[in-house]
Amino acid sequence: MPSKQKSHRNEARKGAHSEARRPVWAEVSLSALAHNLAAIQKYVNPPEEKRKTPRKILSIVKGNGYGHGGPQVAKTLEKAGSDWFGVTCTDEGIAVRDAGVRKPILVLTGFVPGEEARLLQCDLTPAVHRCDQLPLLERAAARRGRRKPATFHLKIDSGMNRLGIAPSDIDCFARQLAKCKHLQLTGIFSHFASSEVFTDTAVGRQTREQEECFYAALDRLRALGIDPGLVHLANSAAIVSRSETRADMVRPGAILYGYHPGYDPVEKREEAEKLLPLKPVMSLRTKIIHLRRVPAGAGVGYDATFVPKSPSLIGVLAAGYGDGIHRSLGNRGSVLVRGRLAPIVGIISMDVTMIDVTHIEDVAVGDVAIIYGSDGHHVLLANRVARSIGTVTSDLLCAVSRRVERVYVR
Repeated sequence: MPSKQKSHRNEARKGAHSEARRPVWAEVSLSALAHNLAAIQKYVNPPEEKRKTPRKILSIVKGNGYGHGGPQVAKTLEKAGSDWFGVTCTDEGIAVRDAGVRKPILVLTGFVPGEEARLLQCDLTPAVHRCDQLPLLERAAARRGRRKPATFHLKIDSGMNRLGIAPSDIDCFARQLAKCKHLQLTGIFSHFASSEVFTDTAVGRQTREQEECFYAALDRLRALGIDPGLVHLANSAAIVSRSETRADMVRPGAILYGYHPGYDPVEKREEAEKLLPLKPVMSLRTKIIHLRRVPAGAGVGYDATFVPKSPSLIGVLAAGYGDGIHRSLGNRGSVLVRGRLAPIVGIISMDVTMIDVTHIEDVAVGDVAIIYGSDGHHVLLANRVARSIGTVTSDLLCAVSRRVERVYVR
């Protein structure tokens, strides 16, 4: 392909949806992403604290950047000042590295046996969550033949009972680490299970208990003469509402992409949104590809779960659950068309979705429908859509499939 033609294609993908492609696309605002990062940086480093060293930001770009495109958003966040990046696995980390990102990348769930050499070769920092991972990492680091040790972060299981070394295994870890001459511990962390819950219940008290457990493990590590490096605990909810957990570095996920988590009690959400105003980064869009007049009593879609009581105009959208429209929105959700809400009717198919546009004046084939996001004047927020079906915002964002074109705009 001639270079000029390639250039035109790349520019089209950066700034506008290509009309020659299937009409389903996710518009990603890079300026909104940079705004959210700057807001978080300022929020966790209040001037009244007078910190000599500002808290670092580890931007979570796992899950293909919460559906926004991991490598692309990481590049933007690096330019905007992110200090670290968090991915799920080695392959995600390599994809971010291949995009040109040079800042440290933490592989949050560690590594599987056999990929240690590839991980270190790409300068990724693994999380160690089992003592028996240390010998594997040590052998891979020794084979590199470098004087500089390979770095890793230690994950502590502070009560989530998922991944992490139990506090009771700290002494075992220390003994293992003493045998590893080619490794250096440069960070220690844990993950909160319910930092968004503030009610006086067992769940509401869990975060404080996890914090106490984590710091007890940290004290033991230091008592054994081990420098833990960077200490990081706070995820999105804790960043906003639990200032005591911010430590040396914070790990924003959902808030980077414009959405606060659901708080309990709900009043906390309004408070959080005022304390840290965010801008939604993604708008998921599609087009009406067909309009059909359906008589009263005729079923629409699989199993005829929607039967109009009066003659109706049904629009067919060129997107379904295979693109990221949550299937449970059938007969429950809505989309924005011409600034008005159009109910989703019938069961959502893999590739198409039906909407009732009877009430929308001058509706036409080719009209854009906003699944969530903004049309420039009206907004349908993904977190509200998520709450309406009993799920979390990240579920919707990560569900946007790779066949959906991402269009990056400033």
